[in-house]
Amino acid sequence: MNERQERMTRQRAVILEELKKVKCHPTAYDVYEKVRQKLPRISLGTVYRNLEHLASQGLIRRLDLGPGQRRFDADMDDHTHIRCVVCGRVEDVPLNRSPDITTMYDVVRSQTGYEVMGCELDFHGVCPSCRHESA
Repeated sequence: MNERQERMTRQRAVILEELKKVKCHPTAYDVYEKVRQKLPRISLGTVYRNLEHLASQGLIRRLDLGPGQRRFDADMDDHTHIRCVVCGRVEDVPLNRSPDITTMYDVVRSQTGYEVMGCELDFHGVCPSCRHESA
């Protein structure tokens, strides 16, 4: 059995199920807190290793947002993210569904000869809550 055919353990299934329930982009610790409600004896290390495994299998997306800023996303549809540089909040931006992104794919394809399968485009700024607090 190779790595691509590795079975879905109960722990992995629960982690994936809990990650799919949220629309936010939780850290490994956030996922651990949710999973512990169903699997009280699971360790943070086990959750982290399984999140990394699920990401390597293409079942979830790992978001590397800088040192100590790794988050996870179960939404595998094409989309971009925006991160608040003040509070760290991460949200989806449905930009990839716009005609401009399709045009960008065409430009990249024609200039490079690549078959474009997707892109990762992340924005950063200050969220409305943090802007409101600083005003």
